[in-house]
Amino acid sequence: MNRILKRALLPGIMAASLAGVTLVPVKPAAADDQVLRDAAIGAGTCVVTGAIRGRGTVLRNAAKCGAAGAAVNGANGLRRNPKKRSLGQDAAVGAGASAATRAVLGGREDTAGDLLDGAAAGAVINILTK
Repeated sequence: MNRILKRALLPGIMAASLAGVTLVPVKPAAADDQVLRDAAIGAGTCVVTGAIRGRGTVLRNAAKCGAAGAAVNGANGLRRNPKKRSLGQDAAVGAGASAATRAVLGGREDTAGDLLDGAAAGAVINILTK
């Protein structure tokens, strides 16, 4: 009798616990949505600026400024008043993050272009998310 109960109940209990664990985090936090939004805006901006300048691949440019967008979002979260955003600060954070990401990714040395792409991404994020 004991084996019959184990065979009948154990799979149901395991399935219920697995479903409960995987379905708990159904909705992501709003902050995660904002980081993804800024990273996507940055990636799109860099793909366009890279195409205009004729530098880099689409994937490298998207990765470079996706990281810049996430850094701009993080810098805005650290401010005392996140509603009061500065165009210059966002451009500077984007430029620095873009150059740092390019250093990690490797490739051609085009530091001025990396700074330009990141600054453009930071400025576009500032303008679109006010």
